[in-house]
Amino acid sequence: MIRRVVLWILKIYQKIFTLLSYGSCRYYPTCSEYTKWRVEQQSLGSALFWSLVRVARCNQLFAGGIDYPIVSKKLSDIQFKKIDVRFWLVPKGQGKFFLIKNFKG
Repeated sequence: MIRRVVLWILKIYQKIFTLLSYGSCRYYPTCSEYTKWRVEQQSLGSALFWSLVRVARCNQLFAGGIDYPIVSKKLSDIQFKKIDVRFWLVPKGQGKFFLIKNFKG
């Protein structure tokens, strides 16, 4: 329930600032999109902590650039069936993966 409320708030935030054309983030994905991806894939506490760290780095002291979320996943009991892929997990090492969103064209 709380997760859905946080995602709803992020959606409203993104709509408002898209309409106002206010600023831009120094990173890709944007800080709000980064938070959204983390909230969808991690526990809420962990997602909010790492999102606050990301927002704290979004200033002139850091170069910015591409900064995908890094999540820990255990890949076991893999079933081979047709699924709708929302995120790609790109291996980083030792059970950690870069989280990259699949955009459908």
